[in-house]
Amino acid sequence: MACGTSQQSGAVLLGTRALRAAPWRFLTREVALIVTGALLYSLVRGLTDDRVAPAFANAESLIDLERRLGIHIEPDLQAAIVDVPWAVDLANAVYIAYWPIVFGVAAWLLLMHRPMFALYRNALLVSGLLSLAVFAAFPLAPPRFLDGYVDTIAAESDGYRSFNASALVNEYAAMPSLHFGWVLLVGIAIASLAEHRAVQAIGVILPVLMLASIVLTGNHFLLDAVVGGAVVLVGFAVAKWLRASFGSASNELW
Repeated sequence: MACGTSQQSGAVLLGTRALRAAPWRFLTREVALIVTGALLYSLVRGLTDDRVAPAFANAESLIDLERRLGIHIEPDLQAAIVDVPWAVDLANAVYIAYWPIVFGVAAWLLLMHRPMFALYRNALLVSGLLSLAVFAAFPLAPPRFLDGYVDTIAAESDGYRSFNASALVNEYAAMPSLHFGWVLLVGIAIASLAEHRAVQAIGVILPVLMLASIVLTGNHFLLDAVVGGAVVLVGFAVAKWLRASFGSASNELW
């Protein structure tokens, strides 16, 4: 136990020294890339927010597809928890914690696993670009806008929902679900890189919790999560190819 604690302390110390030794140019660029990517993700989504009629038509088509596949269970899942306050609060909290989870794990990678940081950063950015293409080609209304669903966050978290109604966010871009996809990505990072099994387990649990959350809060269909996961896995594969092709010794870009 003491040895494990010593190793963990040593890793933190090495990570801290690495950050102190890192040039400000590196740190500034990494922060700028992540922040710019997040802003572009929201702003470009907003370019398609006038396609309301196609978004609702696509939602009905998606529901028909889920019914044919036998997986249209979102209304039943919501009905099972909507009158259970603690379950609703938990689902809302997990959904709202999305950005803190993503940025928190990014900081952990930068501090503790800097050689791997660029791989996951590139996977996030590539999957974000792929998602923008899907948003433009397939606008989709979320379940909470349809009859038979409840917007649990609007009922309990007015501030968060007010932000989502702002000009920065296109509410008709439910597919792919990067709430699930990007949490899946950080879950892979945690499960792959964490040294302790308890922490690795968090990497497995987080995507499961987020999958439940996006459905139970009425924000996404199950197929939104499927596509979100697929987009992220493609982004991860592209990031690995970039790393293999361009090398990672400098950690500057790839």
